[in-house]
Amino acid sequence: MEETGSAAAFDRMGTLGIEEEFYVVDEYGRPTAGSDELVYESDPPTILDGRLDHELFKTVVETQTPTLDGLGDARSALEDVRNALVDHAEANGFQIAAAGLHPLAKWRELEHAQKPRYRSQLDRIQYPQHRNTTAGLHVHVGVDDADKAVWIANELRWHLPLVLALSANSPYWNGYDTGLASARAKIFEGLPNTGMPTAFESYAAYEQFERRMVETDSIRDRGELWFDVRPHSGHGTVEVRTPDGQRNPEYVLAFVEYVHALVASLADQFEDGASGTDTRREYLDENKWRAMRHGHDASLLTRTGSTAPLGELVDRECDRLDVDGLRTLYDRESGANRQRRLRKQSVATLADDLVLQKNA
Repeated sequence: MEETGSAAAFDRMGTLGIEEEFYVVDEYGRPTAGSDELVYESDPPTILDGRLDHELFKTVVETQTPTLDGLGDARSALEDVRNALVDHAEANGFQIAAAGLHPLAKWRELEHAQKPRYRSQLDRIQYPQHRNTTAGLHVHVGVDDADKAVWIANELRWHLPLVLALSANSPYWNGYDTGLASARAKIFEGLPNTGMPTAFESYAAYEQFERRMVETDSIRDRGELWFDVRPHSGHGTVEVRTPDGQRNPEYVLAFVEYVHALVASLADQFEDGASGTDTRREYLDENKWRAMRHGHDASLLTRTGSTAPLGELVDRECDRLDVDGLRTLYDRESGANRQRRLRKQSVATLADDLVLQKNA
């Protein structure tokens, strides 16, 4: 990976990429070391060639869709990648599961990957990275101008708590019910360069920050700026990294639809000369806390100084942007509530529910 990116990367508007992190599990749905077999020791299906990698723990793998021209190709690409991963895992004696945190993953019992990049992070960051068993969903949308991308990323921050609240799918960590709807978000915030970023006034300012972090050995490369949203100076995209991992592809597509629509709307505002909103970081952090704590039951601060329940905010956004997925997602049982309900039946029932099925 190149240490820093370039403004020249931002040259296409509206492209789409979906990255998902998954758990490798055994026949009983328990997290197990399997990334070596899936990534290094066997040939993946063609669609996964160059688009399958492992993460910090040997129980977590990441997939990437090809770069898509727009939203219309998202469903088929997502299904093709997921189906290929399930087939590849089954051929090697594994299954694939999805959640923000796997409820049966106990970090002290799991193996870390040997990749030099991750060994370096473990040595530098220590405890917060040693326990980082998280898995998320990342959505990339192409932007055709670097300053526009930074402006959009700034504005997107206000909308991220809504996304997190809807995606909250990780009440359990290390075998413990945390009382949170998204413990993944809180565990991940233990790492440096995470959470809500501050606003950047231009791409030049972001580039200066990125370069300084590399030059001072604060990060190894731009990929270690793990903020909830960032202008990706390598892919030329705005990348939203907020949601928990999801088993249901319909939930993934709802977030993809919303993020794509948000970026398009904000791009139009930028081109019309809109000024950026000046929102205190503390308000953004408060809304994120409300989202990770309460999930679907959250009420969030509004720009007018009041609060509004998540369902009302979802309706507003769906009407404003002419999208449907978020409303459908909100009307269903939340991921966190579902996990807690199934856990009362049995651990096996919960683990089985998180396993991916083809075309499901």
